Amino acid sequence: MYQPQAPIQQGVPTPTPAPTPSATPTTLPGQLPIEASYIENILRLNKGKIATVYTTFENNREWNAKIFKGIIEAAGRDHLILSDPQTGTRYLIPMLYVDYVTFDEEIEYEYPYGVAAPNLTTYPPR
Repeated sequence: MYQPQAPIQQGVPTPTPAPTPSATPTTLPGQLPIEASYIENILRLNKGKIATVYTTFENNREWNAKIFKGIIEAAGRDHLILSDPQTGTRYLIPMLYVDYVTFDEEIEYEYPYGVAAPNLTTYPPR
């Protein structure tokens, strides 16, 4: 829509409009969109893989740090579910205690091309 501009006065700078945010998030090839790059989504993309999860539990006299190794079954915003293939034990680990996760194989970190990923969480950018 055309809107007439006020005449430019000599010596008075003309304000530049702020760039409008893009409706489509910028995504680099091989990466999740910024709004979807969360640990829970990365773990969901790697569902079915064996992961080693390093955790720390403060003020716990029995064990302060614990390592869990198992198959990723599910991941939510505040939890991770692993299953130990040797014992069949399933662990529900609050994300609050997760320090980091390692994999013995390549990590999936991008949406499969041509497939919608409804199981991934997105949050508005900050």
